[in-house]
Amino acid sequence: MTGLRPLTGQMKMQRNSIFTPVLIGGCFIIMISFAIRASFGVFQIPIADEFGWLRAEFSLAIAIQNLAWGVGQPIFGAIAEKFGDRKAIIIGALMYAAGLVFSAYAITPGAHQLLEILVGFGVAGTGFGVILAIVGRAASDEHRSLALGIATAAGSAGQVFGAPVAEALLAVMPWQSVFLIFAAAILAALLFLPMLRAPAPLSKAELEESMSAILGKAFRDPSFSLIFIGFFSCGYQLAFVTAHFPAFVTELCGPIEPGSFLHSLGITTTSALGAVSISLIGLANIGGTILAGYLGKRYSKKYLLAGIYFGRTIIAAAFILLPITPLTVIVFSVTMGALWLATVPLTSGLVGYIYGLRYMGTLYGIVFFSHQLGSFIGVWLGGWMYDLHGTYTTVWWVGVGVGLLSAIVHLPVKESPLRERALAA
Repeated sequence: MTGLRPLTGQMKMQRNSIFTPVLIGGCFIIMISFAIRASFGVFQIPIADEFGWLRAEFSLAIAIQNLAWGVGQPIFGAIAEKFGDRKAIIIGALMYAAGLVFSAYAITPGAHQLLEILVGFGVAGTGFGVILAIVGRAASDEHRSLALGIATAAGSAGQVFGAPVAEALLAVMPWQSVFLIFAAAILAALLFLPMLRAPAPLSKAELEESMSAILGKAFRDPSFSLIFIGFFSCGYQLAFVTAHFPAFVTELCGPIEPGSFLHSLGITTTSALGAVSISLIGLANIGGTILAGYLGKRYSKKYLLAGIYFGRTIIAAAFILLPITPLTVIVFSVTMGALWLATVPLTSGLVGYIYGLRYMGTLYGIVFFSHQLGSFIGVWLGGWMYDLHGTYTTVWWVGVGVGLLSAIVHLPVKESPLRERALAA
């Protein structure tokens, strides 16, 4: 298979270290990709105000982006496993840049919504599905879970500066120019491609197994279906917050008092606080995701996932029940941020552990489609319900409910390699 090469002596030495060139290069690509993706919520109000659109119009564009990302993820995983990882990333970056450039000149809701398909496919080609599969193959068994956590945390690092950078650029230039700058940035990420030379630490049995065979086994395994269902709420909650939380905070949060700590930092408006909240979520998740990757090697991944989803449920319910103030926004951002992408290294690691590394990109891509289906519904439903009722409260409570469902469905997952189960049967 293209892109998988035998382990050389130098590669074996690199795999004994957690910080391999593959991990470093992959982190930079994910960081840039996710910095751009995480900033789209900041464009909600400027674009809607310029064209006089309902909130649902641009929300639907972001929702379509998330759905296209989900559809594209298993496709790019298969491209990477068939034709090579770097080719898949190049195609993804080109589609990402094209979508941003064309969006800068789009003036109708339909055009924006159509072009977000390109952007979504671009995120798929430069995001978790492809990069985590490369990182997983390049890491040793000892370091794999932590390496996946570090690579996932890089996405949060991008989120730390993505929204504030977009907010700062919007203060001095039109949103169209910001889109063009972001297109150049994603193309610049290709400079890290030479570092992504992943070996193939696979068993002989894995190398001989066809994609159709492992897909058939996974689809017949109830645990795969439970993981698929469980990842839905992760996408719902993350995409809804990323797309709508800045506007939510801008409109509903209590004022930032002069002389307060936030005011002294230059955060004087709820609009600025909305952008900073996305950054805080990403900052808190850097530590949370790395910790999740570390714990994933030592404890049951399914129980860790159930705990994370339950924790999110409690945090989201508490936030909507309490008065929305600058303090509760900060507390919510930090606590939810600690659990934000912590599910990703555990879910991808669980898929790789149960079904093997050979087709991890494709299998994780299929599971990730559920995540992005949740993203689509969360973003679109948020805009639609806002236009209908003038509030996000109902759609927020739906997120609380699906979070609890995800906590429950992970409990029956059989956390053992499928091959071992077959031999024991």
